[in-house]
Amino acid sequence: MTGNWWRFFARERTPVPQAPREPASGKPGAPAPVPAAHGSVSGDEIEERFHRFILNLPASTSDEANLAHEQAVLQRLRELCDSGRFDVRSLPRMPSVLPQLMRAMKSDNLNGAQLANLIRRDPVLVGEVMRVTGSVTYRTAHPVGSLQHAVVLLGQIGLRHVVSVYVMKPILVASAGARGQIVGQRLWEHAERCAHAAVFLSKGQCDPFEAYLAGLVGYSGVGAVARLLDREASGSLAACSPAFIAGCARIATHLTVQVGRHWDLPPLVLDALTEHAEADHANLTLPMSRVLHAAQRLAMCQLLAENGLVDGEADYTDGSITQFPSMLLHRCRQDLQKNFAAP
Repeated sequence: MTGNWWRFFARERTPVPQAPREPASGKPGAPAPVPAAHGSVSGDEIEERFHRFILNLPASTSDEANLAHEQAVLQRLRELCDSGRFDVRSLPRMPSVLPQLMRAMKSDNLNGAQLANLIRRDPVLVGEVMRVTGSVTYRTAHPVGSLQHAVVLLGQIGLRHVVSVYVMKPILVASAGARGQIVGQRLWEHAERCAHAAVFLSKGQCDPFEAYLAGLVGYSGVGAVARLLDREASGSLAACSPAFIAGCARIATHLTVQVGRHWDLPPLVLDALTEHAEADHANLTLPMSRVLHAAQRLAMCQLLAENGLVDGEADYTDGSITQFPSMLLHRCRQDLQKNFAAP
């Protein structure tokens, strides 16, 4: 397992069988899709469409009675968030070994035995590593006889696949509670794309492993908001204004920080999540914060384009990500399209 561990987070993805994607409007209760935007799309518009889609909220309205109801719901959500009454312990807990595993992978001298010893601390990871290596995809002439053998057989890309899909995906999907079937799946799809883009943009900016983790968890508070909406406004929101969507998004950033602390994320990742919650996107100072924000926006556009909610070729009028060279952003968009666009 020695060698350049950067390849562990390289652009290649292990092929994963996926169920056919249903149109955004094909699921019960799903909001009607917004027609794809052509030409230039503002960052605020992208965020509004994304959060409306990911939270599965209905179309906007100008009805004053509904707006008053929205404000009451938002106020209850803020009070729960600010008072700390939202119990993050109700969320699934990230395996404590995961951040340690990612930090260990920074070493070029790490071998299969050392990785196996680290993975052995978490029964979930052990079970998934052994289960995946026993599948048809990894079947060999000789049965896999040990965890070390399984780790070496998986290799860098395969181990990344196990860690993300079989550990992080269930956590993010479950974080959305009863709405997890729709919200949790969409949350995971964005997280996967965001983590991929964060690694792409991290070179010369921040550690790619921590950028990957930040990309995976950067919108975990959205799942918490979905839970709160189920509890505080279940069935009572006939339509949602852009202001309501923006309010939910702001609350989600603060809940993401609470979730990150609950998960005991690395300090630099927590610092980036905290700056996201407290600073304007155009004034982010931490390199990882800037990488995370740009990756989130690019992943939003990719996911929305896949679901026919924006034009995949549209330009962004978003000054908050222009600290990155336009050519780099363009290449990152192309890389996302190559790796995630439907065949």
